[in-house]
Amino acid sequence: MTHRPDPPATAVAAPPGAVVPGFEFVCELNARLEAPVVIGATPEGYKRMVPIIGGRFEGPRLKGTGVPGGADWQYQRSDGVWILEALYLLRTEDGAIIEVRNRGMRHGPPAVMQRLAAGEPVDPSEYYFRAAPSFQAPAGPYEWLNRGLFISTGVRYPDAVKLWVYRVT
Repeated sequence: MTHRPDPPATAVAAPPGAVVPGFEFVCELNARLEAPVVIGATPEGYKRMVPIIGGRFEGPRLKGTGVPGGADWQYQRSDGVWILEALYLLRTEDGAIIEVRNRGMRHGPPAVMQRLAAGEPVDPSEYYFRAAPSFQAPAGPYEWLNRGLFISTGVRYPDAVKLWVYRVT
């Protein structure tokens, strides 16, 4: 597996009249994880499931805890990229339950990914970790989550993950 670095970001002027999106910070999400349940080699790649056992989230418009019982289903493609598909629940401080489906990817140079897999601390700037969460919130103060597109950046720890979630404006 050869890691190909991402091409450098270049500023490109938007066409006249184009609506250029921005990003609004939504929250920082800290999830506690159990050890992965390894499925092993499959036709799709090396698979595992990581139980999500709780956590906390906080942002300008929402705050609360993670509901134990979610999971992150992961598989490693033949090119070394990990595909991440998580489903979990959030409970806001006022009791609303919000469903989150989060699909993303994580990759980096093989030596960096080996350090990450070994549980060593790795600066998140050394690897790529991005995801696109979608939300299902009940009617009320959080239904704005149902009407937006979101992205997140993240960092992986041995027993936790931290995501910074942004709404695309």
